[in-house]
Amino acid sequence: MKKTAVLLYPQFSEYELSVPLSILMQGNKPIVTVGLNNQPITGESGLSCVADTTINEINLKEIDSILLPGCMDIMTLIDEKELFEFIKQVASEETVIASISSSPYFLARAGVLRGKKFTVGLTMESMEELDVFETENYCEDIVVQDENIITARGRGFIRFGIYLGNALNLEFDERWYQE
Repeated sequence: MKKTAVLLYPQFSEYELSVPLSILMQGNKPIVTVGLNNQPITGESGLSCVADTTINEINLKEIDSILLPGCMDIMTLIDEKELFEFIKQVASEETVIASISSSPYFLARAGVLRGKKFTVGLTMESMEELDVFETENYCEDIVVQDENIITARGRGFIRFGIYLGNALNLEFDERWYQE
């Protein structure tokens, strides 16, 4: 079975991964964590981890989906050209791409959101300032799915995880995530 690549970068949002990772586990979907390099990565809540592989070393034939958490300060990653190139390489009509909070910026910067409906956890002013979004395709919904691309605002992390599980045709119990 192919894996879901979980991208990790400095200041990634741990809580935005909690439900998607739980659903992937329930559905017996293997994951591989992917860092920008092989250095320890510290999330926005202080959790430190070391990724399984890097964006330059991952075997792209092993993955069929990618999960991108948000980042406390997206501007710290604005010059990570290798990250945008990696996303371009991974993106295809068959690859499920799930991006939450500020991380749809990475998709827009890589050109993956062209012509797609999306949402993002950034203000309209920030989107216009970053100048990579097709703001006419922006939706105010908490979670938006356009074909194989799922985007969400950070507070929609529960629904976001459910959308990802459904897009991957996984068997999981949604009752685990009810309020």
